[in-house]
Amino acid sequence: MTTGWIKAIGMMSGTSLDGVDAALIETDGVDVRRTGHAVFVPYSPDLRERMRACFGNRAATNSEHVVADDLTLVHVDAVNMLLDRAAISPSEIGVIGFHGQTVFHEPASGITRQIGTPDMLAEKTGIPVVADFRLADVAAGGEGAPLAPVYHAALMKSAGVDMPVAVLNIGGVSNVTWIGADEELLAFDCGPGNARIDDWMLRHTGNPVDLNGATAASGLPDPMIEVKFLEDPYFDRIPPKSLDREDMALRIDGLVAEAKLGVADGAATLAQCTVAAVVAGVNHLPAAPLQWFVCGGGRHNDYLMAHLNDRLGVPVRSVDDLDWDGDAVEAECFGYLAVRHLCDLPLSFPGTTGVPEPCRGGKLYHSKKAA
Repeated sequence: MTTGWIKAIGMMSGTSLDGVDAALIETDGVDVRRTGHAVFVPYSPDLRERMRACFGNRAATNSEHVVADDLTLVHVDAVNMLLDRAAISPSEIGVIGFHGQTVFHEPASGITRQIGTPDMLAEKTGIPVVADFRLADVAAGGEGAPLAPVYHAALMKSAGVDMPVAVLNIGGVSNVTWIGADEELLAFDCGPGNARIDDWMLRHTGNPVDLNGATAASGLPDPMIEVKFLEDPYFDRIPPKSLDREDMALRIDGLVAEAKLGVADGAATLAQCTVAAVVAGVNHLPAAPLQWFVCGGGRHNDYLMAHLNDRLGVPVRSVDDLDWDGDAVEAECFGYLAVRHLCDLPLSFPGTTGVPEPCRGGKLYHSKKAA
């Protein structure tokens, strides 16, 4: 069992498919010190499309191995950029937490697949890598997601806010961590986050994002699509529960296509579906949060943030107001989880993934140089 404070790099390639976030933290596996050092390396359009083609594959294809290697090389670039920016040498880093790119997630079938080549990352950086974070949880009967709640709770301990609170991450999928006064945790995926909006914008404008929610703000949502969207049985399922990026895609895209909406009205409608999924999730929380703190790319969408604030009826703020880096929280989390792996501490819990008991996870990869 490893003890003491460790410098760790966490890395995240989320369902938004925009690129790689890397962040440097120090942690003993329980408490955390954020360093403020973080970088983002965007994917090339070609790599993004090749990764998108891997979505929905229950098993690896031959071409997927090439994509995984190319994806990993972007992570290598991100590590080197982060080390340079922090003016720190690889020998000072105890571990890298490497999430990889989720391409298929169906825990009910015992499957969660993240692509990437962790041994390549360890070899090219000379730093031990922890990866395969979700596999043990799913094998034990958990949802395998979300994994960030234990990190959200560690950060919130020193935030000085009244509980209960909710931390809402809006990436490709949105997920919530509810933290009670006694540090009780409940977490689950709410529904689609940015994914449906981003895909809509890419398809209709060539730009894979609705910058600041400006397009949605110029349109009018179709309220009947939201009503039909909320008929999905997922919203009645008792959490913990999780979603694949493409879950609900055919349903939502079909509803929008059938309504023959223009670009702005479609963006507004999809954004309202994202908001509605979060609001529906409140019914599953043990007590209403006193306020919500939002991380991930969705907090930059002014349309989403304004409508969340209106419909949740309590303050909805960016985690940046807590002096967190809302773009780096998920990356930092995997550095934290990598150290928890080294310390033999659990990554997931009955209230966060539905696993029967607190579950350790991850697999350690060493470079040949370090072996």
